[in-house]
Amino acid sequence: MYAAIRRQVVRVTSQRPSSHTPSVSRQFGRQSSPLLSTRQYLPRASMLSRGFASKASYDQDPPPKPKSSTPLRRSAAASLPIRSNPTPTRSSIQPVFTLNTAERYALSRLSGHLPSTAQLLHESWWVPKWKSGPDSKEGEIFIFGNGSFVCWGLGELDAEAFARDVLRKAKAEIGRVWEPETEDLEFVTDPSENTRLQGDLIILGQTPPPTDTHFPADASSATFPADTVLARYAFSQALARSTALSGLEVALEKYLMSMAALPDALVQTGKPGLGRVAVVKKLGELLKFRQGLNLNRENFFDTPDFYWTEPVLEGYFNSLSNALEMKARVRTVNDKITYAAEMQSVLRQLLTETSAHRMELIIILLIAVEVVICLIRDGPELWHMAKAYLKNETTDIKNSSKEQSTA
Repeated sequence: MYAAIRRQVVRVTSQRPSSHTPSVSRQFGRQSSPLLSTRQYLPRASMLSRGFASKASYDQDPPPKPKSSTPLRRSAAASLPIRSNPTPTRSSIQPVFTLNTAERYALSRLSGHLPSTAQLLHESWWVPKWKSGPDSKEGEIFIFGNGSFVCWGLGELDAEAFARDVLRKAKAEIGRVWEPETEDLEFVTDPSENTRLQGDLIILGQTPPPTDTHFPADASSATFPADTVLARYAFSQALARSTALSGLEVALEKYLMSMAALPDALVQTGKPGLGRVAVVKKLGELLKFRQGLNLNRENFFDTPDFYWTEPVLEGYFNSLSNALEMKARVRTVNDKITYAAEMQSVLRQLLTETSAHRMELIIILLIAVEVVICLIRDGPELWHMAKAYLKNETTDIKNSSKEQSTA
């Protein structure tokens, strides 16, 4: 019996998933980022620890592993040489945590609420050093106008503390979301390596110098190596875009779920089940989705102008954007919006036909009412006129018959 139990334990142990891949995606029936966190859907007690995570000094449990179908999970083996072979020049594995709390941030409202070392860096606020408390870890933060900020060296609790203590006190959140979106990644610093994304791990190392106009005015106060601050900015912008897109995906999914019952209602009752005002409101929501996806300044298609003169930084930005499947996800969201627009068009046609049919019935009813009123008002006079006419006709007929008989 003991041998059977032991064999069962060995079998279960051998079937455990690989423990070297970092976190990633919260998916519930939608195509979303390969890095989305599942923190709202998986209990923390069920999050599996990673074999190489012992090198990292996390403040909380490591995030869950990505699904096997995501590109980062498939390419995770590429990061094994870095994870499993520490060197004297390489730092411990640290987290990169991204949080999306609003549709956008009013960056101008943050100037009086950030540390004195914070400075504007192209399209973001860069906070070189920040920690949530005396005993907390120190890291850096990039805040972008699309409603997302990226924390390097900080975990989920630190990010939530920053959103609570800084963003909300500054009232910088515009269109605050009820359910924040998160993404997790990891990085190491190694001056002997080239800066790159390897598998599912960001390596901050040797970076070609950018132009002087693009480099921060004072990068000496940075928590991490100053020469890779623009590389961190490029990776952060890709993460921020992905997280903002995740928020749009969730909102669109909820919208489509609210419209999912309409085809069944048409099949069962022949009526859309929505009034004209409700349809117009739904159309407004749909236009807002399309505007947020394609027309805003911080859209998901165009490469920021900053990278036009920085091909190396553009490579960092594009490498992570491709790993996050940004183009495919944007295409999928646009297809869903197109489907929803077609459904809206059908509803408008049905409402127009229903309205036209109703107007025809009203016109017929008004004509009938007018006839009845005319009969009530002029009926006696018409009756006397009809009697007089019939009497005259009868007299004429009699006279003509007498004339014929006399002749």
